[in-house]
Amino acid sequence: MSQKFDVLPFVYLASRSPRRVELLKQIGVRCETLPADIDETQIANESPEQYVTRLAQQKAEACFQRLTVVQRAHPVLAADTTVVLAGSVLGKPEDDNDALTMLQNLSGSLHLVHTAVALAFNYEIEVVLSTTVVEMMALSAAQIDAYIATGEHRDKAGSYGIQGAAGAWIKRIEGSYTGVMGLPLYETADLLRKHGVSTY
Repeated sequence: MSQKFDVLPFVYLASRSPRRVELLKQIGVRCETLPADIDETQIANESPEQYVTRLAQQKAEACFQRLTVVQRAHPVLAADTTVVLAGSVLGKPEDDNDALTMLQNLSGSLHLVHTAVALAFNYEIEVVLSTTVVEMMALSAAQIDAYIATGEHRDKAGSYGIQGAAGAWIKRIEGSYTGVMGLPLYETADLLRKHGVSTY
């Protein structure tokens, strides 16, 4: 694709995820990462949708508060992804044993992946939610062990990444592939354009 802009649009990304950085590049947006360290504990009686939306908004707010007045001329983009199985949130694994349990539970399942995207700009925050249905094949113990040995599961909601080796386990999805990766590009680009940030 030919370069559309002399200078690519710029946002601050409230994330340390290299996947999200690459996905933004894919739509012609450059970024500086300013990870927001917030308490990610789920509140009692909070639905998965409310949970992921709240975290994205709080990440955007935390990052925005760190910016100088000059820096606030650029938007802050934040996202949060969670995997939901039978109504229960599966976050990032605490260790390999936690990942093993998650993957055993996800094996042969139909589950949801929620990714909320928040944009903070001009002292306002807007949040959009992308939900994707994912069907995973039944996994053998050997497959799960081999996957965990690669280390790919670390720092990923639900202990797997669809863009990596685990992509071969996904029978079908209904929704956004990039949303399962961690940044739904259609919703993200739509949100950015709405607030004056050009994308491809």
